[in-house]
Amino acid sequence: MRIGELSKNTGFQVETLRFYEKQGLIAPVGRTESGYREYDQESLKQLHFIQQAKSVGFSLNEISELLTLRVERDQHSCSEVKTIAEQKLEQIESKINELNKMRDALHKITDACCGGAEPATSCTILNALDNTDD
Repeated sequence: MRIGELSKNTGFQVETLRFYEKQGLIAPVGRTESGYREYDQESLKQLHFIQQAKSVGFSLNEISELLTLRVERDQHSCSEVKTIAEQKLEQIESKINELNKMRDALHKITDACCGGAEPATSCTILNALDNTDD
């Protein structure tokens, strides 16, 4: 199938598919006589794999590593794959903790603000953000 058909089957924009090709995430199986890229079912499977991996937070570098493990399954262990997934999970947990701290801090300063129509000269939110004491 050509790149346009691959795009329709996956939902990826043609430009994205070309980018993925440059990054080595997918590769055409060949070209037509007129120079059009041709892709096969394996390319479609790889793109679905990429979609799934992106949906759970993997970066393109991580996806590239996972694709290598996927293609060379007999040369790698499940432990290698699990390590990558656990590292991603740790990153996500860390981000969640950071976001929770940010949310709590914002709740604290917005709850302290009266939100009235008076001038912001004594606004508790601005004062809290000006505060250099950590």
